[in-house]
Amino acid sequence: MGQPERRMQFAKNVKMLDWLKTELLDQVSNLFKGLYHANQHLMIEAIASLLICIYVLGRRVGFTYREVDQVVTEKLRDHSREGHQLERWYGDLSTLEEYMNKR
Repeated sequence: MGQPERRMQFAKNVKMLDWLKTELLDQVSNLFKGLYHANQHLMIEAIASLLICIYVLGRRVGFTYREVDQVVTEKLRDHSREGHQLERWYGDLSTLEEYMNKR
């Protein structure tokens, strides 16, 4: 790949990262709007879009989807063991870890 092509690819990657960052903010805003209006459709759409953005952002900065999943699973396990409040009160972390391990 020549120098102009490399510069073009670099600019394209920077632009995509910027777009992903703004998409994350936009979807967080949509999630908050959905919560405020108790709009389940808007909430689930925003949550799904956030998950997609996070995975793609991770890939764009050099991580595989599997690496992201592995680190998430490790964090869930660690937080569960440490007695994180979400785990103590609701069991959310171990439930999510179980779900991720079954995928």
